[in-house]
Amino acid sequence: MDTRRVIDESTGPVALSVAFNASRSYFSVALDTGFQVYKSETCELDKTRDFGSGLAAAEMLGQSSILALVGGGRQPKFPQNKAVIWDDLKEKTPITLEFRSPVQRVRISRSHLVVVLLNSVNLYKLASPPQKLATFDTANNPYGLCCLGEQLMVFPGRTPGQIQLVRLSNNLVSIIPAHSSQLSALDLSADGEILATASEQGTLIRVWATTSSSKLAELRRGVEQAVIFSIAISPSNTMLAVTSDKSTLHIFDLPGAANSSSSRPTESMSGGESATDVEGPTKSKWGMLSKVPFMPRVFSDSYSFANARFEIGDEPTALAGSLRLGGSNASLPSLSGRRTPKGVIGWLSESVLVVIGAGQDARWEKFLVGPAADGTRVCWRDGWRRYLK
Repeated sequence: MDTRRVIDESTGPVALSVAFNASRSYFSVALDTGFQVYKSETCELDKTRDFGSGLAAAEMLGQSSILALVGGGRQPKFPQNKAVIWDDLKEKTPITLEFRSPVQRVRISRSHLVVVLLNSVNLYKLASPPQKLATFDTANNPYGLCCLGEQLMVFPGRTPGQIQLVRLSNNLVSIIPAHSSQLSALDLSADGEILATASEQGTLIRVWATTSSSKLAELRRGVEQAVIFSIAISPSNTMLAVTSDKSTLHIFDLPGAANSSSSRPTESMSGGESATDVEGPTKSKWGMLSKVPFMPRVFSDSYSFANARFEIGDEPTALAGSLRLGGSNASLPSLSGRRTPKGVIGWLSESVLVVIGAGQDARWEKFLVGPAADGTRVCWRDGWRRYLK
């Protein structure tokens, strides 16, 4: 029996979280030693910074040298309760904000800075020093859910399942009762016109018009409960992509933004959320069964028109939770929450999207959406890479 002491117990680099910039042209990776930035189209390494200590989150401002950072990992670069703006060109931190509780995520645009805590969202005008504009209370938000657009900010409401939609011009708040259980994912379209939401049930994805808060579509991922990793609206608002712990990437059609919602009393369904009727095009996989009167609602729901497998890996889902922040009892913030961040979606065009995973087996996967030989539309993987060096 070999009783020699193990000298090096390290398992190599670990990606603690991943995040796209606003245009999805780059994605940044928070590491236990610093950060790396890659080109989304090719997975080519664009910049890297070795601090010798860890980050839980790193989000890039446009295509600039500015990143929003949160400390994390075994030896955090910054205290867990601080949000830091890092200028990689000047190699300094022009902005540091300190809070009384751990930072879950930081969002950044050319005009605003948002710091997400477990039970609040803090909005700042991006300046030196930042000017605080408002604080909004939320239900527990362990995944740091928040979308920051040019005119809108979207995040969970005070009640689980609700959405708060804030107009940045006047801080006017609209409330959308999106789901009956805690939110797990959301996405705001590039033009700010459409919002997509999913809850911890993971069976339905709901799509909303931000101007009227009306429901545009209700899309069924499946009947069994699942953990939704990511949802993303295509650049022209015509399609929506979803990933989950079922290791499947689903692609849905979206109805035109002009369609308004029409709801009837909710109907209870086993294995998922309640559903309400919505006008607009549907795609039922059940054929004629969907038109039979009094059949369960699941037979007439809108399903994805294409799907493909993406790689989750065999690392435990508890990995993110085991990498504590500075020895605290809080799990990693940002996209990881209490799970290893996987399946983060970024549309590069109407026919190309990439799916990024973190963890020890950190992967970049490129998918294409297009017609098959028989005329149907399909989704297939065009290439992949383990991006950590």
